[in-house]
Amino acid sequence: MPPTRTAISQAPANSSTSTSLRNAPYTSAITGFKPVDWQQISGWQTDDLTQAWPAWLKSCEALRKRKSEVQWAEVCARVIGISAEDGVAIRRYFETYFQAYETFALSNNNYSGLVTGYYEPVMNGSRQRTSLFTVPLYAYPKAWQKVKPNPAPTRAELMSANNLTGSELVWVQDPVAAAFMQIQGSGKIRLNDGQVLRLGFAGTNDQPFKSFAQWLLNQGYITRSEATMQGIQQWARNNPQRVEEMLNANPRFVFFKVLPSNVAADLGPIGALGVPLTTERSIAVDRYSLPLGAPVFLSTTRPSSTQTLQRLVMAQDTGTAIVGAVRADYYWGSGEAAGELAGRMKQAGRAWLLLPR
Repeated sequence: MPPTRTAISQAPANSSTSTSLRNAPYTSAITGFKPVDWQQISGWQTDDLTQAWPAWLKSCEALRKRKSEVQWAEVCARVIGISAEDGVAIRRYFETYFQAYETFALSNNNYSGLVTGYYEPVMNGSRQRTSLFTVPLYAYPKAWQKVKPNPAPTRAELMSANNLTGSELVWVQDPVAAAFMQIQGSGKIRLNDGQVLRLGFAGTNDQPFKSFAQWLLNQGYITRSEATMQGIQQWARNNPQRVEEMLNANPRFVFFKVLPSNVAADLGPIGALGVPLTTERSIAVDRYSLPLGAPVFLSTTRPSSTQTLQRLVMAQDTGTAIVGAVRADYYWGSGEAAGELAGRMKQAGRAWLLLPR
């Protein structure tokens, strides 16, 4: 079944564009902000805010240290003394100290946008190449730290020239799974001794990202309903001799670094804000649309479904493909089950930005 797009009404163009920008303590060149009452936010009263509170505390840890046009210090100071289990007090906190603004695209006054999903891959691997683990994940080339080629080689050129020898961090089994880990930008590798390596984003070859799902569609190899992570993996299993050709359709190549062992294995990957992501309570946003760290109330639907998904999340990450005014990438967590959900999520959604009064 193709992903279901929920019909979300488009607000009519009116004079709110200028007034909302004037009233909000944050401005964006691509996004407008319309102040609303809490009662106007569908789902706000029913969300379990105790599940979002730990993610907000993580945001505050980072926001206290960052320079921003938004004054976060006072509202972050007021979290002291609020019990993480007291949903009533948490709701009172947000309603007292924050103003909600519905977001819309300045280009067309559209309040509806796209919500996709992402996750942290977990796969088995080895520190050394073996007969089973033959696909390397690479560290950022040491030579590039001094002088980076301009332009840097594409993925196809890097693979054919074999000039990354010596930069291997770890070896895994599946080249398509490795490519998806590159797209996600982080992951966990389970070694045969039980140790878990946390890999984080270390850089790219600065080539543009191009979707190999789109390449498959353009070639007529898959249908729109099959243009999911699961559909791509199935095509690869059926066409092993064409996998490298498919992967080379994306010229971008991502390098990793091993995160310190003091990063707990049960925490999410570190997002662009510099804090661990929280399962189902963190999103990636366009940094030119929304301020990093901010609370956002998201209203969308679950993957390939019309089942409502309405909850408070934190804008704690960014992504090269996350571009636009009403645009979010929803973090589903780690592992295969999260990947199943993330791979199918392509839903319509609306978002309300919460800013200090």
